[in-house]
Formats: sequence, structure tokens, C-alpha cells
Amino acid sequence: MASVLRVLLATRRVLELPSSSQTQRCWLSNRACLLRRLMEEPKSRIKTLLASAVKEDSALQSSDFCWESLVTSLASEKTHLVLEWKLEKLLKENERDHDRYCELISLCGKVGNLPLAMQVFSSMEANGVKPTCAVFNSLIHVCFSSGNLFTAISLFEIMESSEGFKPDSDTYDAFMSAFLKSGKTDLMQAWYSAKKAAGFDSDIQTHQSLISGCIKLKKYELGDMFYKEMVLSGIMPNLPILEYMLEGLCKRRSSGQVKEFLEMVCGYGWKMSGKMAEMVVGLHVELGKVERLKELLETLMESDQTTEVLLPVHCGITRMYAMLDRLDDVEYSVGRMLKQGLSFKHPDDVERVICSYFRLSEYDRLELFLECIKGSYELTGSTYDLLVAGYRRAGLSDKLNDMKLAGGSS
Repeated sequence: MASVLRVLLATRRVLELPSSSQTQRCWLSNRACLLRRLMEEPKSRIKTLLASAVKEDSALQSSDFCWESLVTSLASEKTHLVLEWKLEKLLKENERDHDRYCELISLCGKVGNLPLAMQVFSSMEANGVKPTCAVFNSLIHVCFSSGNLFTAISLFEIMESSEGFKPDSDTYDAFMSAFLKSGKTDLMQAWYSAKKAAGFDSDIQTHQSLISGCIKLKKYELGDMFYKEMVLSGIMPNLPILEYMLEGLCKRRSSGQVKEFLEMVCGYGWKMSGKMAEMVVGLHVELGKVERLKELLETLMESDQTTEVLLPVHCGITRMYAMLDRLDDVEYSVGRMLKQGLSFKHPDDVERVICSYFRLSEYDRLELFLECIKGSYELTGSTYDLLVAGYRRAGLSDKLNDMKLAGGSS
């Protein structure tokens, strides 16, 4: 609420106009101004205010107007009045479009107002507008957002026994999503099976929701099952699904399965994301498996992955070798990376390499390393400080002076 008030105060200062008529036009044409007026007005004037606003500003009747952000910013009693006014307006205009009623029911769900959503539904029927499957689905979503499972089940049973609004794929998805969010995976699976038994296929978005939900709940085997069923049904994974699957494998700390998965991804010619590369590097750094990471890099290079993917792996390998003080491997890895037209991105990786040179007292080789990366990477202030401290400990006054001049250290 405090952030909303700050926005409104800023809006008031920017939009302050000399005459009352100009000010009125301002708040009618701007959602923030309308919100401010609704917050300021007493409850008894909310509906009158909205009626006047609609007459003066046609934008409020546009489908682009964001009623959701408005009603979720008001106190509950005023929100109820706004939604009630919208229902009265639909009935007064004898609205026949089911989508308008669905939108209003969904708005009720955003604020957890199931009784008003039910009132919208019954008023629509009383006005001679027959419900559709989409309307029932909207109402079921409101039931779940309000924590009312019993009513959601009752609505589903009504749909099943009807002729004109039988449950569709979205109906089953609503139950699956709700049970998955609440961690009730057994019930989610039951509805997934019921959906298949009813003859409905799941699209890629449904599979993505199921897989991501399973990974978040650490139900990795269940996520694997949904992935396999998706592929067997002929649906190829999108990038988010690949990311979720890799996340599950990394969380299981299974380097072997990660290798198999990435070989499969590369084998199909699919492109990975930088996020996937970071997960792979993080796992292998944690496990200390630099040779396995090196093998994966070769696979990625052969499959022509992007720079965004290759660079974190190059740097990860170099970092691990530096931590092990394997300077020959460090220098080979850096050379390979530079030949690919890539260079370090984060100071931390460069500084780990520098620390390795200092630990082994390999100052000449350190100079060669700095010379190699000079054209592709600019040293940061913290890196110069590290070099100054290292040379000072080593008693190399000439190098120390060079570093002070280059980095501006005192």
C-alpha cells in the first residue's frame, strides 16, 4: 500500500493542473488517477464515481484497460463495490458475450471473492445467457484461488452431467495445476490419468507446467515420467522444459545423467541456454569433476552451441584447474578459449588464475598470462589490487611499481 501511495503522490505532482475540469480529465484518462479517486472517495460514492468515469473516458471501457491492477490495489470492500458495479453494468446493457462474464469471474478470482463470482454466474443465467465450458472453467479457477475444493468438484460434476458444457482439456488442467501447486502429486496424477481417459491430449504448455511443478517439489522421477510421455506423444521439448529437466538432474548431483542428457540435446541439434551452461558448470565445480566438464565442452563445441553457452564452460574449466594449481592445463584452457574468440567475463575467474600463479611463484608465466588476455579483457580495480598485494609479498618492487602505475593503486 505504501508503494501505491508513493506512485499516486508522484502522479499527483506531475499531473497537477490549474483548473478542476482539467484535473477531472486527467484522472479519468489515467488509471493511477482513477485509483487515487477511488481510494479517496467514501464507499457510498464508488459506483457513482465509476459511472461518471465511464461516460467521460471511453478508455475505461476498452479491453486494454487493466482492471486487475486496479481492483487488487483497493481495500476489499471497495474492490467488491467495483466488481459489483461491473456486473450491474453488464446486466443493464444486456450483455450476451460469454467472454465478458468470464473476465469478470476471473477478476473475482484475483481477489479471492468466490461469493461474488457465483453471483456473476447466476446473474448471467438469470439474464438468459447460457453458461459455457469456459465460464465454468473460470469459476473453477476462482474456487481454487479461494481454497474451496468442494465447490470446484461440484462444478465439475455439473459439467459432466450436462450436454452443452462438458469438461474440456482446460478443465482437467485446472485441477491438475491446483493439486500440483498444493503439493498433492497423487491427486494431480489421478486427474492427469482422468484427462487421458477422457480422450484429451496435453499440449506443450501443460507438460511444461507439470514438469516445472515436479522439479520445484523435488519429485524428480515424476518429472522424468511426464517428460518421457511428452516425447512419446510426439511433442518435442521447448527451451524452458530442457532447463527444468537439466535442473532436476543437477539437483540430483548426477554427472553421468547430465552428460547423457546434454549429449541427447546436442544430438538433436537443439540449442542450450546460458542458464543451462551455468547449471552444468556449477554441478561439476561442486563435484570437482573437471575432466567430465572438459568432455562436455568438446561435445558442446562440436554441436555449434552459442557463445553464451560455451563461455561459462570454458571459464569453469579454467577456474577448476586454477584451484588445483594445474598451470599447464590452465594455460592450455585459456589458449583454447582465446582461439575461439572468447575471453574472461568475470574478474573472479581471472583472479583465481592469478592466485594460482602467485601460490606457485610463477611470476614470469603470470606476466605472459596477463599479456595474452590484455587485448580481450580489461583488468578491474580489484584485480590490480590483488596483483599489487602479490608482488609486494614476493618482494618484486619493479613489478609492484608497474602495477601501481597501471591500476592507480596507492
